[in-house]
Amino acid sequence: MSSELAAPTPFRSVLSTLIRLLTFRATTAELAQLNTRHLLIGLICTGHVGIGRYWDNARAAPLQRMGVGSIIYVVVFSFLLWLIVLPMRPKRHRYMQMLTFVSLVSPPAILYAIPVEHFFSIDDANTINVIFLAIVATWRVALLLFFLRRYAEIDPFTIIISSLLPLTLIVTTLTILNLERVVFDLMGGLTRRSAADSSYFVLILLTQISLVLFIPVVHSYIILAVVHFRNSRATQ
Repeated sequence: MSSELAAPTPFRSVLSTLIRLLTFRATTAELAQLNTRHLLIGLICTGHVGIGRYWDNARAAPLQRMGVGSIIYVVVFSFLLWLIVLPMRPKRHRYMQMLTFVSLVSPPAILYAIPVEHFFSIDDANTINVIFLAIVATWRVALLLFFLRRYAEIDPFTIIISSLLPLTLIVTTLTILNLERVVFDLMGGLTRRSAADSSYFVLILLTQISLVLFIPVVHSYIILAVVHFRNSRATQ
């Protein structure tokens, strides 16, 4: 068999990279070679996960039901993350690479599409949804740290600060924009319950933590940006 016939197809190659990334086994070379095929698969995954997340939510907007909202979120968040990491003088740093990575880590959120409230009581469904939220959030943050360390080759402390800054911003912003009415309903003692109630309470808690961390994280970020800038000038 010729080497051409033995070579994996583009789809199989992309799928292999996706699996290796989600299992923290992607190499620096693989991350550096992410291309438009990976981005296309990533955006398809993002759109389908978005559809699955809101398919049984009567309050979801049409763009959310179509998965478009999730794709827009990925594009905006990737740009924000790329912009924040830029002053840290990473060894490798391209927006398309960042966007592709963020889109490729969307599959774990398919857990949100499981209609647990159809199989369990409200209390049990609440608990399961919180567990799903914790799994997906932890998995994605860990992947972000992995990507910045292996692809951008940033030192661990800089990675932590660079990751915390957009995360604290995005949690607070999403809570204000998307969950404001839910938060007011919960705090006002709305009696109608749903399987997402506990998740909303967790988001409120995360928002409070983000507000506490925001100022020290910003100060640390500014100091690191100045240090990296001076170091880059000294090596020129």
